[in-house]
Amino acid sequence: MKERIRTVVSEHARLSVPIEELGDESDLFQAGMTSHASVSLMLAIEEAFEVEFPEALIRRSTFQSVTSIEHALLELGGVAA
Repeated sequence: MKERIRTVVSEHARLSVPIEELGDESDLFQAGMTSHASVSLMLAIEEAFEVEFPEALIRRSTFQSVTSIEHALLELGGVAA
């Protein structure tokens, strides 16, 4: 699942550094993702994993790192990799 998340992040988060240089716990906002880009990332994650984030999960911390995104997806029902 993490590799799939990393691919979506790479394509939509508009990071200032390549995703390959970041760990799963790295702060994506510190790596250059803006609030606007995080919305694009959220929509892309929803499409890629066929989920919809409830309002309670639409917060900065959900999209802070690859790991936090993975945790949110698991919370939404154990999405398979």
